[in-house]
Amino acid sequence: MLIEHIFLGFCGLAAGLAVSAGTFAFLIVIGVIPRMIGKCNRAAETMHFENAVILGGICGNLASVFLQIRIPFGPLLLCAFGISAGIFVGSIAVALAEILNTFPITFRRMGLKVGLFWVMLAMAAGKVAGSLYYFLGNFKSQ
Repeated sequence: MLIEHIFLGFCGLAAGLAVSAGTFAFLIVIGVIPRMIGKCNRAAETMHFENAVILGGICGNLASVFLQIRIPFGPLLLCAFGISAGIFVGSIAVALAEILNTFPITFRRMGLKVGLFWVMLAMAAGKVAGSLYYFLGNFKSQ
């Protein structure tokens, strides 16, 4: 019985690491991290960016495997996680859309020439509002 639990735990951890490796490979292929470093003008802190991404993947993997871990500062940490997850998903979506040139094509078809900043800001605000609604709604139900 104990050997089965150890084997299942190992398989789960290995599968999580494989998924994390695939996610990191995807991020590298579409160039999210180098693009973010370039946009921030922080070439000297490249290792910090890369370490933060790796640490986030490891912590997310551990948190998804070991669900019974009690984490202190629950609501504050949940808010920080929600904001960080929203930024991460938003960065991936924008990087993927930028690579595929969907925004210029969409804006050209819609006839938008002025106010592109406000459209992008509204999209980001909608993402933040949706994330807050989701996370705060789940927090209140507990």
